[in-house]
Amino acid sequence: MVRVEFLGPIQKEPLELDIASLSELKEVLSGDEALSEWLKNSAVAINDTLVTSLEAPLKSGDRVVLLPPVCGG
Repeated sequence: MVRVEFLGPIQKEPLELDIASLSELKEVLSGDEALSEWLKNSAVAINDTLVTSLEAPLKSGDRVVLLPPVCGG
């Protein structure tokens, strides 16, 4: 199982999913209207490393975090 966490203003409880890639995660999360806008502009980290490819492989025990854009000083 992969743990998916949502930071900042996303306001969503963590999920435990049986998925093998970020593209699978995108399919799952796209069905949630509250998340669809965040998916367009959030960064993604796997085990604290930023990734850009939807084909990034995932394995059981991985932690995926959606990082929404923030502003501040």
